[in-house]
Parts: sequence; structure tokens; C-alpha cells
Amino acid sequence: MKILIINAGSSSLKYQLIDTADESVKAKGLCERIGIDGSMLTHKAVGKDDYVIESPMPTHKEAIKLVLDALVDADHGVVASVDEIAAVGHRVLHGGLKFTESTLVDTKVKEVIKECFPLGPLHNPANLMGIEACEAAMPGKPNVAVFDTTFGMAMEPYAYLYGIDPKYYEKYSIRRYGFHGTSHMFVSGETIKFGNLPEGNQRVIVCHLGNGASISASKGGKCVDTSMGLTPLEGLIMGTRSGDMDPAVVQTIANGEGISVDEVLTILNKKSGVLAMSGVSSDFRDLGNAAAEGNERAQLALKAFRYRVIKYIGAYTAAMNGVDAITFTGGIGENDFTVRRDVCASLEYLGIKIDPEKNSIRGKKIEISTPDSKVKVFVIPTNEELAIARETVRVAGLA
Repeated sequence: MKILIINAGSSSLKYQLIDTADESVKAKGLCERIGIDGSMLTHKAVGKDDYVIESPMPTHKEAIKLVLDALVDADHGVVASVDEIAAVGHRVLHGGLKFTESTLVDTKVKEVIKECFPLGPLHNPANLMGIEACEAAMPGKPNVAVFDTTFGMAMEPYAYLYGIDPKYYEKYSIRRYGFHGTSHMFVSGETIKFGNLPEGNQRVIVCHLGNGASISASKGGKCVDTSMGLTPLEGLIMGTRSGDMDPAVVQTIANGEGISVDEVLTILNKKSGVLAMSGVSSDFRDLGNAAAEGNERAQLALKAFRYRVIKYIGAYTAAMNGVDAITFTGGIGENDFTVRRDVCASLEYLGIKIDPEKNSIRGKKIEISTPDSKVKVFVIPTNEELAIARETVRVAGLA
């Protein structure tokens, strides 16, 4: 049977059509630069030429329509109609405490996703938009929500609770959740298998680096800590998100500019990060080009991003009393060898050694550390879609 996977990010949308009989990918694609000039859909179907569409995508709604059109396209598609799709699995960013496991979408689920808009302002609206667009295009088909917060639910209370009165957790479910959970779950498991890490030596740090970025620490595939918190705003500096900061910054900006807390949070989520620091773009490829041309603000933004990555790796190594493997994944982690090189160069105190030739390879599963490196370092492309497909089959009862 064929399962359509929709995985919406803050400025991108990945999709795959997976045949669950052998878990093969029949078609896949990527919508890039959603909400940014130069939006483009790249569609790849097995046995057919790549299909590239340059078309404005102001929101994820337009992106999903282009995806469905590509899948049924007479020349480039892989299904005669959407009737061949048995179910749709959706990556959903946040379910609060109400949904900590994957679930079939119904009215209640959609209401909770909407309730969590303030917790995931860049993703939850897109997730809901994708669900409703698929419901309209394929009425009667099961839609499954696979929540991104499940992985982080394994954290211990001392890791997920904030230093505030417990009544706020009890009243408002305020805690650290962590995001990119499906990716971290998949990649940490693949790291253990690919790296042949023995039982008792499975302390893994996964660096999921993209426009949205996060780092996790896990033991035996179970989450110990992760950089994002109540919302994806906590943690690393990202494309448009500020990352960690003193909460008093919110008060200072609100009072100084005469604006509300909500308006400040919009700034921190959508108008900050490397976009604001560089004044160039939230797209790291644009930043790299600008930095190479001598743009000092772009150079500073990239240095700040890499510094935060290095700092979190160091903190998680301490939290786990060591680390056995570090894995890079996500659009930047898989493809930007300079980020991997610069980050690992600051981790030489751990006995990490990188093979420059192997590190130059992009987008492939590979160990980039040398044989005598005391910590294994990998690049493992994430496959959230496959993980979501498996969950969709299970939850929808299609096995």
C-alpha cells in the first residue's frame, strides 16, 4: 500500500510516497524557500526525469497543492489518482501534554493542534493546513498525526522542568518538550546500528541542523536531553529564531518599543536568528555566499550559529559523562562540510579526528571520523518520512 508523508518545516516541505510492502520510496520531493523569494518544488519519481517547478509558495497550502499535482501528473507522477493513496501521515510539531503518541486525526485532534499554535507558531499552523488540504483532496482517507514531541517525553523531570513554581506546569503544562523528535529518534537509532555501538556505549549526540536546528543527547536511543524547550524557540540560533536568551530581553524590547509580549515573540520567532544578525537571509546558503564575499554581518551570524552548536555538544557530553558518537543530520548537517569541519575542530579535546576527504561528501550516510578518533562522527541523512510511514500504518490499522 502507498502512504503519503507530509513533513512541513518552517520554510520547507518534504514529502515522500512510500510503498509499505517493501518500504521503498516511489516518489519524493522538496519544496524550498516557502515564504521566501525563489520558491521551488523538486519532484523525483522512480524511473522518471526529475520535475522542477519554480512557483511562488507564500504558505504551505500552495506547496501541498503543488505536491499533490506532481504526484498525479501524467508525465512525472506515480499514481493515476489520489485514490491509490491509502493514508496520509503528517509530522505535527506540538501536541502539548494531551497527545504524546501518534493518533488518527479527528476534530478533537485538530482542535488541540490549533490550541498549540502559540507553542509552535512556525509549524503547527502549517501542519493543520496540510491536514485540512489533504482531507479536502482525499475525503475519507485516514490522516495520522505523528507528534514531534514524543521523543523528548523520555526526559527525566530534572531535565524537562523549568526553575519556576510547579503550579505553572500543573496549570499550563509548561515544561521542556523538545522538537525534531521524529528525526532525533530515527537518527539516534540509525547511529547505534550503523556505528555498531555496543550495549553500554550508546551515548549519542545528534545535531539536526537546518533552518530550524536542535541537538539531542540520548543513551540507548532514549532521550536524555534536547535543546528545544516549551516551544522550538529555545536552544540554538536558527534561521529566523533567536534561540536561548535572557527572558528579560522580552520585557526590555516590549517596554522600549511600546509593543506587546506577543509582538515581541513574533519578532523572536520570525524575524530573528541569522536573518536578523546577518541582515541578508534566513537561508544558510545565502549566508555562505555573502560571507565568502566579505559580508561581516553574515560572517558573524555563521560564527554565532557554530558556536552554539559547539557549546551544546560540550554540555551534553558532560551530562552523559562522555559521548560515544556524534551525528550530523538535517539540511545543513548533511550537506555543509564547513560547519562539520569547524564544529569538530573545536572538539579536539574529546580526541575527535576528522578525515577531510570523507567529510567533503555531501548527503550520504558515512563515518567521517578517522579510525583512531576516540569518538565516532557520522553523517546520517534523516528519514523522518519512513518513521512517520511506519507509525501511520500502525495507528491506522493498515498492517
